[in-house]
Amino acid sequence: MKKKNLGQLANSLDKILTKCVICPHKCRVNRKKGEKGFCDAGYGTLMSSAMPHHGEEPPISGIRGSGTIFFSHCNMKCVYCQNYQISQEHEGRKTSIANLAASMLNLQNLGCHNINLVSPTIWIPQIIKALEIAKSGGLDIPLVFNTGGYENPQIIKMLDGVVDIYMPDMRYSSNIYAEKYSKIKDYVKYNRLSLKEMFEQVGALKVDANGIAVKGILIRLLVMPDNIGGIKETLDFIKKELSTDVYLSIMAQYHPTYKAYNYSKLNRRITAEEYLEVTNYSKELGFSSGWTQDHISLSIEKNLFIPNFKDKKIFKFHKKNK
Repeated sequence: MKKKNLGQLANSLDKILTKCVICPHKCRVNRKKGEKGFCDAGYGTLMSSAMPHHGEEPPISGIRGSGTIFFSHCNMKCVYCQNYQISQEHEGRKTSIANLAASMLNLQNLGCHNINLVSPTIWIPQIIKALEIAKSGGLDIPLVFNTGGYENPQIIKMLDGVVDIYMPDMRYSSNIYAEKYSKIKDYVKYNRLSLKEMFEQVGALKVDANGIAVKGILIRLLVMPDNIGGIKETLDFIKKELSTDVYLSIMAQYHPTYKAYNYSKLNRRITAEEYLEVTNYSKELGFSSGWTQDHISLSIEKNLFIPNFKDKKIFKFHKKNK
């Protein structure tokens, strides 16, 4: 694999914003002139926060934390989004490319194991510009692409050789539910094509001698009430089209938030039976790498990583461990 020329890549991606097709919505608005499409994002980057995060999967957070940058705006409008304050209410502050690069370097200086970009999709051109500056300043820890999985596979293809670790959701195996609960079309098609491209680029997750991820893909599967995400069908796809060596994070933390209370199917937490149905099926298919959660312990009171982006200390974890 040839080393990417980040400057050339940034310029190519930046041109796309004049008729934006960065994501599958393909709104074709000129974001460089301030026009806004589905995500309601203009040209200037909005960042919520940059911090060491200790609540990701073990090889991502490690001991010193994952250097997590939360971006505002999103190309999905999930009615149950726990990050709705930044994804849909657009809490955050405008940040220059230089400041974004400085944030990356600061997180590395704090000892973080990686740079973890949360909801990066619509900001890919700006991120690549910042990455070029940060790399010239000595950034050398892995880059994590932490996404809801609604990607334009052609854009993901352009990131080959740039992203070290992909951490996508596979949220739905039904386009009907994807449109009803996240306002997106053809999620299954774009999600699966993008996951295949990600896997082709980086393969299964690889960790160093200390168990810290250095490269690969880690797929997140959020178990929702009545299994509306269709995770069993998603697992069938992963086995057939990718590999049972893929690391899975099967999450039990779903809880009603934001607008979920307006939907009868979403207005409750999942049951232990619903969660075990998914984890047991993954074992039947031969998946053995990854993480599950203790469903019983994940009450809202005990979960230290439910965010409040209006608070300087976003997670209860950081208040408890200050």
